[in-house]
Amino acid sequence: MSTATFNRLTPYLFLAPAVVIMALALLYPLGYMIYGSFRAWDPSQALGESTFVGLANYVTLWNDPSFHESAGVTLKFAASVVSVEMFIGVGLALLLDRNIRGMSVLRTLFILPMMIAPVVVGLIWRYMYHPSVGIFNNTLKSLGFESIDWLGQHALLAVILADIWQWTPFIFILSLAALQSLPRSALEAARIDGATAWQQIIHIKLPLMMPVLIVTGLLRLIDAFKVLEVILVMTEGGPGLSTEILALRISRTATEFRELGVAAAMSNYLLMMLLVLTVIMLAYNRVQEYRAARAIRIIEEDI
Repeated sequence: MSTATFNRLTPYLFLAPAVVIMALALLYPLGYMIYGSFRAWDPSQALGESTFVGLANYVTLWNDPSFHESAGVTLKFAASVVSVEMFIGVGLALLLDRNIRGMSVLRTLFILPMMIAPVVVGLIWRYMYHPSVGIFNNTLKSLGFESIDWLGQHALLAVILADIWQWTPFIFILSLAALQSLPRSALEAARIDGATAWQQIIHIKLPLMMPVLIVTGLLRLIDAFKVLEVILVMTEGGPGLSTEILALRISRTATEFRELGVAAAMSNYLLMMLLVLTVIMLAYNRVQEYRAARAIRIIEEDI
């Protein structure tokens, strides 16, 4: 083998172990799930012993009102938590993007909720929502208000608040990092031109942060579609199907109803939803990256 050929193949040789691991750890289970979704498969059977049913599992789910309701709950939950977390997280980052004494301590305190196991988060908030001894209802009673059935009439709101508490720090940390990596020349030029703090945020900081914010929002959106433990501990998907997101329904279909083929088809529906959202957000991210680069170039030329 010539030196030129070896040099050309060297990057692929270094990539080969990672490609093999990805194929075994990702592509094989994914293919197994897709294959299983076309079969009437239950836990008592090996996949090869199950009966091929074609698209029957997908058609069953498409016509299943319960599946539609779970999909609707998933979309409502994900849209709510990501929107509020982005608003609060970015807002906190803009407020705290300055020299403050004890900033390292504040950052540590902010990220503590992220470090708590989801099961523990679910237990904490379940006890806080308790109708008689929970802190929320005790506070309302001390102020002269009636107690609220948080995990009954307002179950979806209850789990949304718990998720916002746990994952807003994730948005805050990444937003603050994006703010502190902005080109100082752009901000200095805006100040020289007499831009107010609000104008700098609207016209300089947020547009330049947008590529990072889109990726951050995408990561949280993907994770929100897969939330399981917190909701399982707090409400078990109830009352009724009011908090049963798709991840919980998939788990129940596979373990309680023992319909692995239907659960696999449901997983593929969830995967397709996430793929569509990912492609849309990444395409929008490319546009925002181009706009941010163009804005920086114009500012540098003006300077």
